[in-house]
Amino acid sequence: MLKKYSIEYSPRFRKHSPPEHHVFFTDDPIVCEEFVQELLEAGMALHSIKHDGAELPRVDFDRIVKIAASGIAAKRICTSLNIKTDEERHRFGFSA
Repeated sequence: MLKKYSIEYSPRFRKHSPPEHHVFFTDDPIVCEEFVQELLEAGMALHSIKHDGAELPRVDFDRIVKIAASGIAAKRICTSLNIKTDEERHRFGFSA
């Protein structure tokens, strides 16, 4: 049985050869968003996100990337300003 979500990605540390593509599979949309967040934090290339074997529409793909980027921003603000997530959400609005 197909997993609901598959994320195709590759590391970007090779400059002179084509990147090797890897695929991560999950059934959980939250795990999918968290994995995309880890990819963004690590500077990995995100090639595609599929749901039930079909490419996500651009709007849904962008929504997942936006959620992941907001999570990264929230963590960094909390760490840099030494504040809790509630205060970060109130002042900056990134935390979910």
